[in-house]
Amino acid sequence: MEFDYTVTTAKTFDEAVQKVQDGIAKAGMRVLYIHDVQKTLSEKGFSREPFKIIEFCSAKFANEFLDKDIKIGLCLPCKINVYTKDKQTFISGMRPIILSQFFPQADLGERSKEIDQIIQNIINNTK
Repeated sequence: MEFDYTVTTAKTFDEAVQKVQDGIAKAGMRVLYIHDVQKTLSEKGFSREPFKIIEFCSAKFANEFLDKDIKIGLCLPCKINVYTKDKQTFISGMRPIILSQFFPQADLGERSKEIDQIIQNIINNTK
């Protein structure tokens, strides 16, 4: 089982970031924060190609997971990364189905699979 789901896109970096945000909203979730990693690192003198971490959440899903095991909060909120490497734009998200490996005592049922599919759909619709 892969930790991440990553695709390449022909869209520009900025187009991909916007399309991910749109997909999150269409999925009924909310963007909480967009971390501009390139900007943050450049302020410290490090050079990095464009890279943004889009943090988002569904309060309903988050609450369900936290009810199962409060430590799942270490993996919240969900994140999709959009980044450029060697002039190619990538969209990458962590797969929630791996949570059962980190929290085997938490009975996550089918919910992690459902959220995994939602994240893959957001990413696929961005391509």
